[in-house]
Amino acid sequence: MSDIYNDIEPNVIDDEMVQKAIEEQFPEDIGKIAKREGINFKDVTELQLSFRNILQIDNLWQFENLTKLQLDNNIIEKIEALESLVHLVWLDLSFNNIEVIEGLDTLVKLQDLSLSNNRISKIEHMDALQELQIFSIGKNNLTTLEDVIYLRRFKKLRTLNLTGNPLCNDEHYTLFVVAYLPDLVYLDFRLVSDTTVSVSAFPACEIGQQHLTEHLLCCRLAFFILLTFMYAEDTEAAKLASLPGVGDLQEAYPSGDFVSVCENLFNYGLQEYEKREAEVSDFYESLHEALTANQQEGRKLILDFENRNKTVMLLDEIHNAGSYDIADSKRDEYRGDILQLSDALMALEMLIADQLEVRVHRVLRSAFSLTIFSTMTQCRDLENRHHEELLEISITALEKSLKNELDEDLPADVQMLLVDRTTIVNAVNTSHGIHLLKIDKRESDILSNINHWQTSVTEKAVQNEIDRNRERIREIVQYIDNLQEELDNLEIMEPIV
Repeated sequence: MSDIYNDIEPNVIDDEMVQKAIEEQFPEDIGKIAKREGINFKDVTELQLSFRNILQIDNLWQFENLTKLQLDNNIIEKIEALESLVHLVWLDLSFNNIEVIEGLDTLVKLQDLSLSNNRISKIEHMDALQELQIFSIGKNNLTTLEDVIYLRRFKKLRTLNLTGNPLCNDEHYTLFVVAYLPDLVYLDFRLVSDTTVSVSAFPACEIGQQHLTEHLLCCRLAFFILLTFMYAEDTEAAKLASLPGVGDLQEAYPSGDFVSVCENLFNYGLQEYEKREAEVSDFYESLHEALTANQQEGRKLILDFENRNKTVMLLDEIHNAGSYDIADSKRDEYRGDILQLSDALMALEMLIADQLEVRVHRVLRSAFSLTIFSTMTQCRDLENRHHEELLEISITALEKSLKNELDEDLPADVQMLLVDRTTIVNAVNTSHGIHLLKIDKRESDILSNINHWQTSVTEKAVQNEIDRNRERIREIVQYIDNLQEELDNLEIMEPIV
């Protein structure tokens, strides 16, 4: 138990506590009647156990019809003993010392959950809460925006409170949350504005790469940056925008087919992200199954060895052999069996090592890189089409300028582009080249991050397997050495003449 409880008398929920809590919930006159006649816990639908120094949740199994439970402002460290409360709709566990979200699997009707002011560092183990509408987990230890992505599985979630967590310090926090949870109505006690939804829906706001797993990075990796910086670093485009018709063209460019292409990639990327998560999960599950089967086979080999040799009896036979020749013969026979066992265990370990290596690389096969290439090709095609339209408008403006037919007064730097065809074409081509470089750079970044993710998963799995393999080899060697040592240390009784 933590030292913080030195000055607090921790409590466990018992019948006396809940009886008193129920009596306090009623008006005074009804409470007296309830105290005198007793209360059937099965009839209770609401229970308030706040501010009672509760350390451990227990003894709530009788409240099978409970719909609302308040356990806030206690010293609870673990979510447990709630499995019988299958009708629970409202649960408040705020202001406790909880570190892990768990123990909620049976609360399938839960709509309102508060875990604020605890010590939680990851949103997890909530898959059963498909009716969840309100979730408050402010002032915990959530540090990564990836936790927000987990909440996408709750299709009815409309109110979310994350305020006070380290992840809220990210400059793109609000846009990120609303982008991935577009049905939210309230975020951190504020109404989500239509403007915020509109901006966040643009594919995609500038989100730091460190906050996204690589597949999510791919699907929403700064197409907003791509479009914004294509023009921010394009000084020629700023000048060309003053030409008649160019402004409308540039405004339509990022809001039409380009956005559609990016949104398609975003949606596909989300599907791939979930698919990759599932595949990695399946990989580790199958890995566990393969290791379990291998370990069972290893135990069988050892059991067969021990049954075949009946180790204790055999050692006694060697010890009590009538002659040294008989003892040496039995010793050699036993040593051969030990060597055979060692070879069998090592062969079994090499087999599982080879199987696991194949499994590691199989899990990472994906068609997503091809989709990235296809999408970026579409982006290049759209840019080429935009370039052709821009070139046509610019040459038309040049021809009108040379004939003094332009109706607008243009800035001096723009007029300098309209001196001849070469100058205006070079300006348009320079702008086009910058855009293509930006698209190439974004494609390279995305593919690089995919490779980084794949490498990190592979390296982790391989390193885990190396560590496991080394430990297993060490165990086998130690077991065989012990058998050999026991045999070598065995003394032969002097034969009786």
